[in-house]
Amino acid sequence: MTDLDQAHAAMQAAPDDDAARLRFYERLADSELFMLLGEEARDDQVSPELFEIEDQQFALVFDREERLSQFVGRAAPYAGMPGRALVQMLAGQGIGLALNPEIAPSAMLIPAEAVDWLVATLSNAPDEKEARLSQLAPPKGLPEAVITGLDRKLAIASGLARFAYLAAAIYDDGTRGHVLAFVDAVSGAERALANAASEALTFSGIEAGVMDVMFVRASDPLAAHLARVGLRFDLPEAVAPQTPGAPGMDPAKPPRLR
Repeated sequence: MTDLDQAHAAMQAAPDDDAARLRFYERLADSELFMLLGEEARDDQVSPELFEIEDQQFALVFDREERLSQFVGRAAPYAGMPGRALVQMLAGQGIGLALNPEIAPSAMLIPAEAVDWLVATLSNAPDEKEARLSQLAPPKGLPEAVITGLDRKLAIASGLARFAYLAAAIYDDGTRGHVLAFVDAVSGAERALANAASEALTFSGIEAGVMDVMFVRASDPLAAHLARVGLRFDLPEAVAPQTPGAPGMDPAKPPRLR
């Protein structure tokens, strides 16, 4: 059972649970997916093998290379990429996803409308604003789904920061909320970390909630105060990149649909 299999099973077991459905789509976006191609990729362009089911086109995608090979039963061209990159490539094309067909517990058809919805959800970037903190305290009252969502998101943000602290915050204007402070973030990674925090909140299923994000250096006195009152999340160290073995596997050169 892969993470996607488990999220799919939880969603199927509770069809009326919006939070379970959101967690499945979050796993889909965060998983590495492998798409069957109609022909070998050319330069940075890929042509998915499309199948028509009930008057709608679907691309075949799998969350394991072995599953793709098992389904096809022969050598076949494919492209591997994060799920978020794959749905962004297909968005607006009227193409759905045939996920793990016939060979996995998570086999399902994801219509084009759901692909477009996921892309729109992932595009909800956080707003930037200025505010002055007046008090920090241990986090309180946040749903467990938010905590586990943050833990999961930050576990895949390898090498972008050393760690992060979650704390309750009070601002000079009396506003109360929570803040997630990243310590020693890599230069240029701020937007990606803020988006990860925003997605954790969005996919937790919480209808209304605000969590601010800030960035501090370990030498900043504020970091020492956060260490005393905040809930710490350790981010994994960066892993040395491997040479891509298939089209689309290089995140610096995402493929284009043709």
